[in-house]
Amino acid sequence: MRIPGLGGWSTDPLWAPVYDWTVEHPRTGGLLWAMGLQSDLRLLYASAEEIGRLRAGARVLDVPCGGGVALRGLRAGQGLDYVAVDIAPTMLARAAAAAVRLGVEDQVTTRVADVAALPFDDESFDLVVSFTGLHCFADPAQAVIEMVRVLRPGGVVTGSAIFNDTGLRFEPMRRGGRLANLLGPGCRVDDVRRWLTRQGMGDVTVDRSGAIGYFRGVKR
Repeated sequence: MRIPGLGGWSTDPLWAPVYDWTVEHPRTGGLLWAMGLQSDLRLLYASAEEIGRLRAGARVLDVPCGGGVALRGLRAGQGLDYVAVDIAPTMLARAAAAAVRLGVEDQVTTRVADVAALPFDDESFDLVVSFTGLHCFADPAQAVIEMVRVLRPGGVVTGSAIFNDTGLRFEPMRRGGRLANLLGPGCRVDDVRRWLTRQGMGDVTVDRSGAIGYFRGVKR
């Protein structure tokens, strides 16, 4: 997850608040996503809604939480234990501010941590969300291992990523992202399916939308 150098996520690059802004402004952001990524932003919103379907007392891990875009799925008074994790303290500060703005701050705690070595016990979360994260990690396979490790049997991992096999038209974007230290090595759709399955996940799906794919699996 630690990608050193100019633009690396540990330094909270300029792209981070831009991404947050596009997600929080559905009309303009949706247009930008459609033009730049050829992706439907509404799919991110639909994936985040899984958070709002959890019962009181459930635990959620959001990694990387960034500026807290997934918090849109959390309902006020829902009674969840929502742990937002990132390597950048400034991103965590924005996520905490977003929680206050949405009226869910009583359910949210923030923590600096690396997805490659999560500081949580095995089987300690009911849901792990990782939106637009795998393509940023230095070792996405290890990230999947850790996310599944902390998930309870019957729990769900869901998220999204820019995949390496979503078309040559997106290759300049992927190459530019790596040069700016915004993107890691990335992975292919079949890689994520294989990694999740090997870690004991069932009902694995990956749905593509332009440059982005949305994945989900249930721990057996």
